[in-house]
Amino acid sequence: MTSRTGFFVLSGILLLVSVVCVGEGVQLVATGKPLGIGIGVCAFVIPLIGVWFLRQTLRFGRASERLARELEAEGGLPVDELKRTGGGRIDRASADAVFARRKAEAEAGPTDWRNFFRLAVAYADAGDVPRARKAMQHAIKLHDQDAAATAVN
Repeated sequence: MTSRTGFFVLSGILLLVSVVCVGEGVQLVATGKPLGIGIGVCAFVIPLIGVWFLRQTLRFGRASERLARELEAEGGLPVDELKRTGGGRIDRASADAVFARRKAEAEAGPTDWRNFFRLAVAYADAGDVPRARKAMQHAIKLHDQDAAATAVN
């Protein structure tokens, strides 16, 4: 299953659970008892948090894809130069070497979103998904700043 398919499956499940949660919240509030009303109100808040998280994830994915398309058009997408094991897994030493190079590039050009995009890919290849996400968020922020500065000029 691809990550996109998994995202849509989980999104559908989240929306279904949200509908059920709101329905239960309505029934709890309708009891008129203070405890039921309190739990019912909480049942309304939980789906809001889930939908907010879903929206943020969708925005992140779209922005990441937009940057990838732009970088591809420029011919600057990172080339897969990683060595692989016999089973097809990424060799850890190879990923670490590429990561070190990408990190040095990002430190040398801290205002270029392209460097942070490539650093995010290197983090992901090295298996550090939380840092990959932060690097990609930074790349998106830098890209948006560049776009805003270009629009002003």
